[in-house]
Amino acid sequence: MNLEGDFQSIELRQEEAVLWLTLCRPDKLNTFTDAMHAELQDVLGRIRQSPDIRCLVITGAGRGFSAGQDLADLDLSAVGDTVKTRYNPLIRSLTTLHIPVLACVNGVAAGAAANLALACDIVLAARSARFIQSFSHLGLVPDGGGTWTLPRLIGLARATALCMTAEPVSAEQAEHMGMIWRCVDDEKLLDDTSELAQRLSRQATTGLFYTKQLLRLSQTRTLDEQLDLEGDYQQAANQTDDFREGVEAFLNKRKPDFKGR
Repeated sequence: MNLEGDFQSIELRQEEAVLWLTLCRPDKLNTFTDAMHAELQDVLGRIRQSPDIRCLVITGAGRGFSAGQDLADLDLSAVGDTVKTRYNPLIRSLTTLHIPVLACVNGVAAGAAANLALACDIVLAARSARFIQSFSHLGLVPDGGGTWTLPRLIGLARATALCMTAEPVSAEQAEHMGMIWRCVDDEKLLDDTSELAQRLSRQATTGLFYTKQLLRLSQTRTLDEQLDLEGDYQQAANQTDDFREGVEAFLNKRKPDFKGR
């Protein structure tokens, strides 16, 4: 993947087949601007064209993940337009990415940034991290897919209360609720995230993509529809080189060497 680019709001770092994408406006708590959205979409487009990237990790620079939207960079008369033209395409691109996406939440994740993190496939958070649905403080509604994601993760009652009260949720509480995968000690966050990302990047990532798509689609389908869909996706997975490699490795009692295709 060509990582070259004049990025002002994000930083990229590649470790073998894992790409670390860091939201990088630490003086503004990594808040989102139009420029950051454009850079994020640019990178996600490059990832789709790169066979060398097999896992993406998103984190934040400095003391937090992100405080959400930079209000100084927002047209206050057309917030809905920003949601439709910036946040919605970003969440759609992220949730349909063909590789595993991890959120490494190193501090506060508020507003749209909290929902961006929760839209990732797996979320690890530092013990000091907090998740805040801060929209009600501004008289707005949750966006970034929050009204879809939260009720499915933690139930309607909890999701409603968090969105209405904007009470912070600690990483430990988030794990207990089922909002995130794991809360880890601050000093272990990067190492634990890196270990998981490397492990996923060596798996049959096409099969993992089909898996996450099935899980997301299950939210709007009946059991009968989902059973049919599982058959379709299983047939697609059956046609991959990784399936053949997995079977051969199993029969020969060796570790598989998956290529993500």
